[in-house]
Amino acid sequence: MQRDDVRDRGPGELAGPGRGLLRASALSGRQRYRLLTSLIVPRPIGWISTWGADGVRNLAPFSYFNALSAAPMLVGASVGLRRGAVKDTLANVRASGQFAVNLVTERHLEAMVHTAGDWPAGSDEFEEAGLEAADCEAVEAPYVADAIAVLECRLFREIELGAAPNTLIIGEVEAVRLGRELAVDPETLHVDPGSLRPVGRLGLDAYTTLGTVRHVPRPRVG
Repeated sequence: MQRDDVRDRGPGELAGPGRGLLRASALSGRQRYRLLTSLIVPRPIGWISTWGADGVRNLAPFSYFNALSAAPMLVGASVGLRRGAVKDTLANVRASGQFAVNLVTERHLEAMVHTAGDWPAGSDEFEEAGLEAADCEAVEAPYVADAIAVLECRLFREIELGAAPNTLIIGEVEAVRLGRELAVDPETLHVDPGSLRPVGRLGLDAYTTLGTVRHVPRPRVG
């Protein structure tokens, strides 16, 4: 049974007050993207760096990114097409099976956005953004030399998602590089968020930085 105050609405009906139920099947691809990426916020950003087969470095940010598992230690990023073509990131990961994820903090916000530009295939985004690169130790991939934390990964699996299509790249973390400025518990390896200062992606061209941190313990049951 459908309540009187909640009914199916078209996108054009949402300007007024009240709630509505939007059917995904009735939305365009752009509407789905805008809705999803402005509702599920903030999202962490995986700033992925790779070597191309031609020896050119590649660096690009992805906000369809998150941790997936601790054992094995897995992270995932969903990569779409660019004007119907495979992006350099996906092509490079498929060819080499290796990549690095640079975690984005406040000091790299503008540089990260710069690397998201519509650069021609084969561009070196490190060079375009004026970033220094260094070589990973556990995998064959470059990384942002002054990134506060870097995950050195090998391709674990890739999964095609839908008809768009997007490809979910799942990487197994071989090594974690931590900056000296991070406050890390020496026993548990918990990283203090205040020392990390992460950047999160909101909708459109909006980003957020770390605000109020609240510690809320879970209840003890049983």
